[in-house]
Amino acid sequence: MIDTTSPTTAAVLDDLVRAQHGGDVRGITSVCSSHPWVLEAALRQAVEDDTVVLVEATSNQVDQHGGYTGMRPADFRDAVLGLADTCGLPRDRVLLGGDHLGTNRWRSSSPADAMSQACDLVSAYVRAGFSKIHLDCSYPCAGDPSPLTDELVSQRAADLLAVAEATAAEVGAAGALRYVVGTEVPVPGGADHELHDLRPTDADAARATLAAHRAAFAARGLDHVWPQVMALVVQPGVEFDALQVVDYRSDRTAALREVLADEPAMVFEAHSTDYQTVEALSSLVADHWAVLKVGPWLTFAMREALFALSEVERELVPEAEQARLPEVLEQVMLDAPHHWRGYYEGDEAAQHLARRYSYSDRARYYWPDPRVEAATEQLMANLRRRTVPLPLLSAHLPVQHARVRAGRLPADPAALVVDAVQDVLRGYATACRTRATPIEETR
Repeated sequence: MIDTTSPTTAAVLDDLVRAQHGGDVRGITSVCSSHPWVLEAALRQAVEDDTVVLVEATSNQVDQHGGYTGMRPADFRDAVLGLADTCGLPRDRVLLGGDHLGTNRWRSSSPADAMSQACDLVSAYVRAGFSKIHLDCSYPCAGDPSPLTDELVSQRAADLLAVAEATAAEVGAAGALRYVVGTEVPVPGGADHELHDLRPTDADAARATLAAHRAAFAARGLDHVWPQVMALVVQPGVEFDALQVVDYRSDRTAALREVLADEPAMVFEAHSTDYQTVEALSSLVADHWAVLKVGPWLTFAMREALFALSEVERELVPEAEQARLPEVLEQVMLDAPHHWRGYYEGDEAAQHLARRYSYSDRARYYWPDPRVEAATEQLMANLRRRTVPLPLLSAHLPVQHARVRAGRLPADPAALVVDAVQDVLRGYATACRTRATPIEETR
């Protein structure tokens, strides 16, 4: 096994927390995607910035059975590290995390069966070298009370913690894991309904969550692990659905931010930060949301670039030879609607627009489909066999056109797509260099 659970990972995250508490405020982007082009963009951004990269696999993408990507944790690890080698990023600058590790995938099962699967899931991630572990048991299982109480969620998180720590000791990584907890966890991948009013987590509720987890860990004899809990997930008031984005407002989180003053080993982790402005992301980091998770925005940017290249193809390639990627993707989504149905409201026309363009980006689940992969490869081949006129490239990818003109970017179609994704990450990189008030001075 390739061991990426090294002291370097713990040191990077611990240093981030110390910086937030000490006034040298900065953040880290958590890239939550399994697509090779997205991962390549993240790795190239780390090379560009001369920094580390944090890549997280979500439990529905990657699990002990393969997830919807067909990858187990060790497969995902090998894919990321192999890409790091290709991009010239040293492996010790790759941090791997597991997102929403818990009962999410097995909500239709009994609590006992779901927790048995969740324990196996956490063990598989730790054995594969993932060192940042999000313990998330906030999803009710069959027969559970609704809503779940902090105490029940925390007890289940403590059960998973015990498995993670035992596995870490087995593989020689005792003390190297860093954990994330929280009961007010946004739905993975964005809201599944139209948003109306979104309120930040109540400060007293956040304190109650911390107290419940601390008590549950102590009850399992794991109170000594509490300093390894490096982040709390709370709702800062950011989210997106198919058609709108709720932007961060710092004035609404003043009381919530004080919660961390008594937790010197902890910062906030922000989920669903996709589509926030750079200014909003910078405010989040300044307000101690030091971990910014992003996923759908990255595949959204990838889809935009691929659709733009499809328009270039329409101009250059005879109709009979065209890949027609947008049409292929649409047909595959219609043939297997379970990934988007329930997310997109309205009539057939509205759902058609949402499948192609929505912020929810449910199209991301379909890129591994063989028909979609074949169309993507054909699009790349069609454009590589031809010289794309610069004015045509400017019409559809003007930012990348400017970089090609300046000699900073090759005109290869895959490179153009990766650069478009990297533009999103460049905004996050800017936000993560924010400076602000130390946590201790927020009282």
